[in-house]
Amino acid sequence: MTYRTVNPYTNQVEHEYENTSDAAITAALTAAHARYQEWRADPDSLQMRKAVVTKLGELLRARRTALATIMTRDMGKLIGEAEGEVDLCAAFCDYYVAEADHFLAPQPIYTESGNAHLLKQALGVLVAVEPWNFPFYQIARVFIPNFLVGNPMLLKDASNCPTSAKAFCDLVAEAGAPEGSLTNLFASYDQISELIKHPLVAGVCLTGSARGGQAVASVAGAALKKSTLELGGNDAFLVLRDADLAKLKATIAPSRLYNAGQVCTSSKRYLVPAEMADQFTAMVKEVFEQVKMGDPLDRSTTLAPLSSKRAKEKLQSQVDRAIAGGATLVYGNQPVDLEGQFFMPTILTNITKDNPVYDEELFGPVAQIFTYQTEEEAIAMANDSAFGLGSTVFGADIAHARQVASQIEAGMTWINAGWASLPELPFGGVKQSGYGRELSEFGFTEFVNQHLVYEAE
Repeated sequence: MTYRTVNPYTNQVEHEYENTSDAAITAALTAAHARYQEWRADPDSLQMRKAVVTKLGELLRARRTALATIMTRDMGKLIGEAEGEVDLCAAFCDYYVAEADHFLAPQPIYTESGNAHLLKQALGVLVAVEPWNFPFYQIARVFIPNFLVGNPMLLKDASNCPTSAKAFCDLVAEAGAPEGSLTNLFASYDQISELIKHPLVAGVCLTGSARGGQAVASVAGAALKKSTLELGGNDAFLVLRDADLAKLKATIAPSRLYNAGQVCTSSKRYLVPAEMADQFTAMVKEVFEQVKMGDPLDRSTTLAPLSSKRAKEKLQSQVDRAIAGGATLVYGNQPVDLEGQFFMPTILTNITKDNPVYDEELFGPVAQIFTYQTEEEAIAMANDSAFGLGSTVFGADIAHARQVASQIEAGMTWINAGWASLPELPFGGVKQSGYGRELSEFGFTEFVNQHLVYEAE
């Protein structure tokens, strides 16, 4: 596996890295396990880790634009969006340092038969397999809580954003994290499979494709290792008949074009009342027509290139198959006269259940618009997917919107907003979108041993 930065705006190779050897991986695992044992034996080690995370937050804020530029050159996102990602990682630092003592406090259990409580204890070394679309955020949201818990981490990041992974891990070390806390591995999938099987590894967390999740879960399951998976989605955006049209229009760009549409929780399928379809489609078209494609480091650019040539080719194949399968092309799907991996914002309608992309995730600036007659039909349509990550319900009557939201088969639903990620909100899905949660207290305790201590009277 080749780890290299190919700038998706210039198509130039900027950095290339040698693969990590088997011996180096073994040494990293040994160091991580030794660190786990040291932390477990030292009841005061949490204070050291909190100090490291506090410093990490300070470094992230101090080098905001420089770090954001690394991400932009790695995978192409707009510089402003990359700076926002750095800000969010710093917010994770604040949140988890403030909450760590509370989340790790022993929990009493009240019983008439004796005294009982739960200890919150680290499990051990974790393997993290993370994607390219949010190069810092994806690492931060698993590393920061687990570092505070006392679980050292070995990281295998995506092969097309290695400079970001290295930069984040270097920053953690600069913040004072001791050797073995977080180790970046330029490893192959075969090496990661062997690592997951190793007796010193306690668990694995992955964000990626359903195919990747199946591979990791099968290895982890065979080795009886705890795993969490976030595997993308085909998120529905359900427009109710009382939706505020001005607010609705304002959500189109952030819900579908943020990060060039390469967001697991971005809205992929817009479900609209049949009588509103023409008006809504015109709104989407107007928003899409206004984008400015260009250098993602130029702050006037509003739509970045896709992350790679491979990503662009895959999305183009999906759009071509959708149209060949009967979908109507309303707007877009034209070549972009720029050197980078740009994809013109595209609108597809009339996607029937037998269309080959009906239940696929289109990872890019493509809006699929569906129509419905009744809300029952819309809810059934929203749930007619193998995925179940995020969703949106958009309507003026909040009580009614909540009632509709409760019927959506998803891990997350936003009302009158496209999507969001905040440290205090649990993140994860159901069905083929995976299992487990990241962020919030739920994410903090995914890899914690809930150790019961019971004293009989």
